[in-house]
Amino acid sequence: MILDEIINRTQKRVDKLPHTFPEPDGFSHTSLEGAVRSAGQKNPVIAEIKCTSPSGGIIRRNVDMAMMAGVLADGGCIAISVLTEPYFFGGAGADIVRVKKAVRVPVLRKDFVIDERQIHESKMLGADAVLLIAAVLKGRLTEFVDTAYATGIEPLVEVHTTAEVDCALATQARLIGINNRDLSTMTINRSTTRNLSERVRDAGRLIVSESGMRSADDVREMRPYCDAFLIGSSIMAHAEPGKKLEELVCA
Repeated sequence: MILDEIINRTQKRVDKLPHTFPEPDGFSHTSLEGAVRSAGQKNPVIAEIKCTSPSGGIIRRNVDMAMMAGVLADGGCIAISVLTEPYFFGGAGADIVRVKKAVRVPVLRKDFVIDERQIHESKMLGADAVLLIAAVLKGRLTEFVDTAYATGIEPLVEVHTTAEVDCALATQARLIGINNRDLSTMTINRSTTRNLSERVRDAGRLIVSESGMRSADDVREMRPYCDAFLIGSSIMAHAEPGKKLEELVCA
């Protein structure tokens, strides 16, 4: 299974991490939760910079991270997600630094977090928020959420099943990402957000619908079930990413 391969590779990266990290150099925190709550009438889109993926192959070549971040910020996104996994998604931790220096919107580090050192690393790189995947962390999720908040970085907890929703709601996480992609098969079904959103919303948490939004119609369809969208491939694959983003934001 591809997820197992990704985690195995991630463990090799984690093994090389130091046990302490310096404070971020000159970066100020910008709240992702605050950005979602203050989005106004336009669709709150977290635009993701993603160069390649296991399911889609190469999405966009030779991306200048700072320039792309500027294009997306100008296009109206409320935040930028940066995929830093190197082997399957073509990312790097240094991309966070490049993006954070280029924009004022919150920056989310999206990776496969399996060790608390990655949370401290994310803060050092300048990330405002970090993705925590319930399917990966399982019983350790609460501990990682607490560590993120204690570190001064916001956790976005990703779920895909009812059991994972229950696990996420047992934590203090205020942002819950419902991934329409099944990580075991890499298939997408937007009904995942529809099916899980009510329980998350009843608990008073904010919902970010992840994966599968390709058009303005998709965004309009899913808007009643979430508070924000995390969209990457359809933006990054477009000839004019800023124009595509504007289409989704204004849908």
